[in-house]
Amino acid sequence: MIVLIPSPLHSYTQGCARMECEATSLRELLDWLDMRFPGIRFRMIDEQERIRAHIRIFADGAPLESLEAPLASTTELMIVAALSGG
Repeated sequence: MIVLIPSPLHSYTQGCARMECEATSLRELLDWLDMRFPGIRFRMIDEQERIRAHIRIFADGAPLESLEAPLASTTELMIVAALSGG
């Protein structure tokens, strides 16, 4: 699958914006990302194992709400981070 990483998380991925991965669930994908880029999972998932409020994750354009959401090898997964400021 193709994983698209938003620019606010590029500091965790050494600037990598796109990568290929094999995972059967969102949880598995996030664990793989965190193993490769330590600390990135915590930026997306809170202590209650929920997707953080400022993060949206889409699989082939459909929003994912659960870490148990299944993923296929042909999936394009897009992680979106909301911008905030004041």
